[in-house]
Amino acid sequence: MPKRSAGILLWRRSPDLQVLLAHPGGPLFARKDAGHWTIPKGELDPGEEPLAAAYREFTEETGIAPPDGPALPLGEVTQKSGKVVTAWAVEGDLDVDAVEPGTFTMTWQGRLQEFPEVDRVQWFSPAEAVEKLMPAQVPFVARLEEELR
Repeated sequence: MPKRSAGILLWRRSPDLQVLLAHPGGPLFARKDAGHWTIPKGELDPGEEPLAAAYREFTEETGIAPPDGPALPLGEVTQKSGKVVTAWAVEGDLDVDAVEPGTFTMTWQGRLQEFPEVDRVQWFSPAEAVEKLMPAQVPFVARLEEELR
């Protein structure tokens, strides 16, 4: 059975549509940009409902709870690794300077080290987001744009 993740694609009109993306933290992504950003997401805990996981992971990755309001289902995508990601779009604003990401621990250069879950978050237009996102997650932006028409 493939691993499953869930996430929130936060969006706003400022005045045009923008979406919030996160750049993965840690040394493996430090020098990678285009094609490596992601929606704030993470793996489901055993028995956890995907939408609940999406809200939990957004908070863990940004340090800020997503806004209240309707969560628009954006469906699923399968990443190159085989992981299945389910996403919802939520309208709201977020001050990127207020983000305080959670951390993870991994062995790097022979010792256990702690790194931020994400090293930055940023608002992008849909066209910019398509260039920044990992390819498998690009359909989430197109689905959001279609729903907002």
